[in-house]
Amino acid sequence: MDEQITIIEGPPPVFEHVNDGWAIGLNEGPNFSIPALTRLRTFNGLQLLERCNRAWRNQRPIRLHYRNDVGLEQTAPILAARNVETPDGHVLLLWVYLDGNHVEYEFDSDDDDNANDNLDN
Repeated sequence: MDEQITIIEGPPPVFEHVNDGWAIGLNEGPNFSIPALTRLRTFNGLQLLERCNRAWRNQRPIRLHYRNDVGLEQTAPILAARNVETPDGHVLLLWVYLDGNHVEYEFDSDDDDNANDNLDN
């Protein structure tokens, strides 16, 4: 049985596009997967990080288990993890693989709008 980290409550995770060469370079296999980063607030970031490390030391996969925007359960393989301590508590950074057939990108157009703000001067 695979190890997993489960999001019990709160909104679905937000996945960010990853352009890091190391993450893209790990994408080997018969299926095309998209590396993505998600940030999770947690009270026990160090224990969750240790759970990842223990699974990897034993050469076992570990997955992120969550509910998507419509409430369906999904999982994603975790390829890297890092715990960050902030003044508000722990934040667990998880790099995961998402199924390339089910990924939709959203682009923030605010940056483009701000670039044109000074054209009238």
